[in-house]
Formats: sequence, C-alpha cells, structure tokens
Amino acid sequence: MRTRILNSQFDILTLEQTTDAIFQRIAQKKRGWLCTVNVAILMMMRANPQLQNFIDRAALIVADGQPLIWCSPWLDKKLPERVTGIDLIDAICARAERENQTIFMLGASDAIIRRSAEKIQEKHPGLKLEVADGYFSSEQARQRAAVIKASGASILLVGMGVPRQEQFIDAQWDNLGVTIAIPVGGSFDVIAGLRTRAPLWVQRIGMEWSWRLVQDPKRLFKRYLVTNGQFIFYIARALLSKLIQPSRPR
Repeated sequence: MRTRILNSQFDILTLEQTTDAIFQRIAQKKRGWLCTVNVAILMMMRANPQLQNFIDRAALIVADGQPLIWCSPWLDKKLPERVTGIDLIDAICARAERENQTIFMLGASDAIIRRSAEKIQEKHPGLKLEVADGYFSSEQARQRAAVIKASGASILLVGMGVPRQEQFIDAQWDNLGVTIAIPVGGSFDVIAGLRTRAPLWVQRIGMEWSWRLVQDPKRLFKRYLVTNGQFIFYIARALLSKLIQPSRPR
C-alpha cells in the first residue's frame, strides 16, 4: 500500500517492515532499488525529470523526513514513521549478518569508505562486506559495476550524493548483479565519524536538516533555503486545494 505526498508515492512501512520487504525480495530474487526520500530530494525531483523517473520506478520508496510524516494524513494516508538511511543501513547489516548475505558499499573516498566498513564490522563482525570508493569517471563506471557483480553481493549501498548515485544505479543496473540497490547519500560520512547525527529530540521535531546545515553550511545553505521554501509553498497549496475542493454529493 502506498500514499502520495506531492510528486511522489511512499510505501506505508515502518523500519522493521522495510527491512522485511528487502529480504523478502532477496529470497524471491525480485530485483529492484529502494529510495529514501526527504524534503530536499522530493523538491529536487520536481526540477530533475531523470531523478523523478528513477524514484517513480523504485520497488520501495520510504519517507526519510519528519515533515513528510506530519503531512501524510492531511494529504492521503498516514505514514507510520520516518525511515532514515542511517537506521536502514544498520537494520540491513544486522539482518544480512544473520542471513549470510553480502553487502557492497560504494562511495566516498577510500579512507572514509574503509573507515565506515570498520565501524560496521565492529558492530556486526560476522557480516560479509565489500567496499569501493566513489571517485571514478563515467568511463570507469562499467568497471566498478563489474567489481560489484564479481563480489556476489545481494545488496548494494551507494553513497555518492544525489543525483549521481541514482544515475549510476540506473545506468549500470543490468551490470550490477545485486538484488537490491539503495542510494544512501552522505551516510558513510556519518558512519565513519566525519559528521555527527542530530540528537533524537532534534530529529523528532523535524529539524535534522538544520543540524546538517551547521556542519556543512557552504554546500547546504542554498539547497535547504530553496527546497524548504518550495516544500512549504507546495504543501500549503495542496492543503488549501483539499480544503476548498467541493464535497461530493451523497
């Protein structure tokens, strides 16, 4: 079951249900990608048809943004909870360790991706994990895909920023060999300790974006200024439209 918020559908799933859905697809050998969509990505989709198309074709789409959870019951069906990329990675790694599945992590610099892998393996020592950095040209993308396929991984986590990570998955999908691919943005930086995650109370009030902004203002200021403003405008317009929409005759 899905619900619509503005220009995207979202699966009505908790973190636990999302993890179950991923491993059900692996067991059934049903290939596809999963997208975690926050407010910034939702607005980027409106300006980037290729990104919009990629996410529209995802096997699973979950809401990685508290404002999306708040808005969902007013626009369509209620979403149960936020499913973040970081939380999903941890849940997937724990399950993959138990089920003897291999995960491939692609992205960031060589030092950061290897540090991320070390941190994950400290917590999940039995997990089969392969890594490669995200610094390669478009001409080398096919070679990276071949390395991923040769690893025998069933899950691919790609952290190369939006929309480059989505473009890589889409362009190389037939060459990757994995069952599930998940774009995870800057998650490897957080796992490696390069950036910190917002405290839980900041996450719950929907202000995690401000915590990220403080840590990387040069890169994120313009993005958040534009996307947050756009989101407020489109949500207000959608809510107003529902309020003034004439009721259907009984």
